[in-house]
Formats: sequence, structure tokens, C-alpha cells
Amino acid sequence: MKYEIQNDKIVIYDTKDFNISHILECGQVFTYKKNADYDYDVYSLDKFANVKLVDKKYIIKTNETKYFVNYFDLDTDYGAIKKEIAKNDYMKEAINFGFGIRILKQSLLEVIIGFIVSANNNIKRIISTMQKIRAFGENKGNYYAFPTLARLHDITVEDFKNMGAGYRAEYLYKTIRKLDAVNLDETRNYDTVTLKRWLLSLCGVGPKVADCILLFGYGRYDCFPVDTWIEKVYIDIFKKRENRQKMSSNLVSYFGKNAGYAQQYLFFYKRSLV
Repeated sequence: MKYEIQNDKIVIYDTKDFNISHILECGQVFTYKKNADYDYDVYSLDKFANVKLVDKKYIIKTNETKYFVNYFDLDTDYGAIKKEIAKNDYMKEAINFGFGIRILKQSLLEVIIGFIVSANNNIKRIISTMQKIRAFGENKGNYYAFPTLARLHDITVEDFKNMGAGYRAEYLYKTIRKLDAVNLDETRNYDTVTLKRWLLSLCGVGPKVADCILLFGYGRYDCFPVDTWIEKVYIDIFKKRENRQKMSSNLVSYFGKNAGYAQQYLFFYKRSLV
């Protein structure tokens, strides 16, 4: 991808593999604010960036250019990935539709909290709840940092309910305390089977949420989260219905090591057809 760092901004010239709406609105992240078409504020940990399309170039304005080069995965060749996973006409249509998707390099803590909030929820409400959780973090002037694990301990079940978490409030409260028992960075060294087993031990984490955390938090691209939309995709492609675990396993076998990327293009595309 052709990009350039210029003081406090990253200029992206190659927009065939980068589209900020595709990236932020494909269901992988909930810590952003849409200002206008192709103009977004993005929050990650204690970092902030504004991303805007200007004269057919994307300008990422931030004091943390190195962080956001990694966050947006700018050094990965998505052109090559798209060629590898374009195994059928259905997949080609999905790639053409969501051509600018990139899988973000997100904070593990934010991903775990975000996807517990996401269970049986809608995007607007998830984003709202995550913004209210951020308000418990350090005030950075014009935004709040995501709370540290220690600060998250100060949020009560009632607080989470008032933020719109609903029945997930109890799950968040319990999981935050369970996270004290591990070093999140060290869990990156777990093999995928062990890691998924551990994730499933967390309150509010079922198989689909666990696979989302594996893909979007740990970068395990051989994982394929299956929800209602992917069930429909599976039937479209394979002309049969299976249980979700079998669907996920078959999709990983079909798409290989880059299955997680395929999942995002397919999910974004199928959801758009409604």
C-alpha cells in the first residue's frame, strides 16, 4: 500500500485497498464516531485519529502516526489476500463490494469488552455503550482514553446498565474481575484451541463472540465467526445447512489461513443486501 508519514499525519494514496467506511462499519470495531461521509474520529486505548477523504487521498491526522500505521495494518498486502480468497463468484462480489476493508490491530481489552457488549445487540447501541465506558477513562482533553483494567473495576453493574449494557452488565462486571488472573499480553502465546477454551470461560463469551475476539483481538485469521448473516452466506455458497461449529470449520478449511479476512468481506456484503 502506498502511504506516507508527514509529521502529524499519514497520507494514503492507494485507496483501492483502503476505505474508511468499509473498515469501521464492517462490524469489527465499536470505538469510533462518524462525523460525515468519509470523515471519522477513531479511538484506540489512549490514542486518537481523525480520518478523512481529501482529493482522492485519505488523511489520517494523529500525534501517534506509528501506532495508527500498525492499527490500520497498512503494511499488509490486501491485494494479495483478496486474490487468494477469491475462490468463487460469490466471494468475488463480496470483495468488490467491500474492497477497502482492512482488519484492525485492536487492543485486546477493548475487543473483549466490546464483543461482550455486542452479543444480541445493534451497532448503534454498542457504540453508544462503548463511548460511555470510555468516559471512565483518563480525560485527554477532547476525548477519553479507554479505561485501564484497574479503572474498569470501579464501574458497577448498575453503572453498566445505565450505559445501555442491559443483561450484559453482569457479564462485564464478572469478566473484568476474572481478567485480573491473567496477563492479557501473555495469552497471545496460547495456541488457538487453548485460547478459545479460556475465552469461553469468561462470562458473556459464547462460541461466536470467542471467534470474534480471536480474529479481531488476537489476529487469528484461521478463525471464522458465524452469525445469522454468515449462516445465510454458507447456505448460498454450499447449498446446505449445518450447525454453526461445522459451518465455521468448513469455511476455515475452504478459505485456509486467510479465512478471517474472507469472513469480513462476506459479512459486510451479506448484511448490506437487506
